[in-house]
Amino acid sequence: MSGERYERPGVAGSGTIACGLAACASALGDVRLLARSDASAWRAEEAAQSAATKLDDGDPRRIRVTTKPEDLEDCDLIVEAIIEEPDAKAETLAQLGGAAPESDLASTTSSLSVAELGERSGQADRLFGLHVFNPPDRMELVELCFPTALRNGVADRARAWCDALGKTGVEVPDQPGFVVNRLLFPFLFDAVRLMERTGLHAADIDACMRLGASHPMGPLKLLDFVGLDVAKAIGESLYADAAEERYEPPGLIVEMVGEGKLGRKSGEGFYTYDD
Repeated sequence: MSGERYERPGVAGSGTIACGLAACASALGDVRLLARSDASAWRAEEAAQSAATKLDDGDPRRIRVTTKPEDLEDCDLIVEAIIEEPDAKAETLAQLGGAAPESDLASTTSSLSVAELGERSGQADRLFGLHVFNPPDRMELVELCFPTALRNGVADRARAWCDALGKTGVEVPDQPGFVVNRLLFPFLFDAVRLMERTGLHAADIDACMRLGASHPMGPLKLLDFVGLDVAKAIGESLYADAAEERYEPPGLIVEMVGEGKLGRKSGEGFYTYDD
């Protein structure tokens, strides 16, 4: 495999990050998108192609959706972008590694150790972290994590691909949460605790941070956008690693997740959504 950027990428997943990343990659050439079922493949195809039409160089015709891992055999990079759950990620990465024995592998994990995922999946020399932010078509940063077991050439190809996508890749240490989530989630959780303690409305807290600190989105709206179930999982991972109270998910988030109030994707979180 050459030291240049990836030319035949594949993405495994059917959620927002997977579809958004596939749309971004369509600006450079053909991309494969692997979904688990026919139903999820149909939804992913619609979402990815729709996202591609909104990008200057995006081309929905370049996105091929499949449910067969073997269709990714000739990809030079496969990005795993599924649920933030270590067992599921390790199993998927092992399957992808078997289906495409020559490809480099990446995970979009935002709260798990990349080295541990590599060891558990049997892909330690091929796997790197590619933490893409939501929405992928608008967020410039990509956190890149290169474990010590990674084979030569992968880091250079990953950096070159990020550059080609118009992203800024920043190399970060292999610790749960990397840099952004390690610093961000204590702030987000403090906003929830402030709401619990004072009874302030979510909109008022968010207005204070938007208008007083120039944040583009208030912390509670951002939690809805991330997904409260995802935020809970990230917080639990950070707390397990650091054992610091600031990382522990607030009780209100745990309660809301239990009630199915997951934020924007479920139609209700700290706010109510009609679309």
